[in-house]
Amino acid sequence: MDIVNQRDTVPFTTVDGSTIRELLAHRNSSIRQQSLAEARLGVGCATTPHHHAVTEEIYYILSGTAAMTLGDETRPVGPGDAIAIPPGARHTICNTGDCELVFLCTCAPGYEHTDTFLDPPA
Repeated sequence: MDIVNQRDTVPFTTVDGSTIRELLAHRNSSIRQQSLAEARLGVGCATTPHHHAVTEEIYYILSGTAAMTLGDETRPVGPGDAIAIPPGARHTICNTGDCELVFLCTCAPGYEHTDTFLDPPA
């Protein structure tokens, strides 16, 4: 049985600039087809606009507020919101609140730096 506590994971910075802690993935568990990570963004920070050729993602906001941009649409998001990000969709999230933004990110297949492509500013 694989049980990984967030406190026992080592944070790293992804290609898009967010700091994540990989909770479950092929690198630390028996999971092979997806990954689950906790992501954090400081006040006023945003991920670099990017897309994934193969990976689909779900963001689930735990705390803080943000502006989520998917394609040409931007909407406010906050605790309890889940955001579907299909493969190929340009996206970025910007912390608009006064505290750290914390969200879960699931990826299928699991997150890999090699499937993250930075996009020019809109």
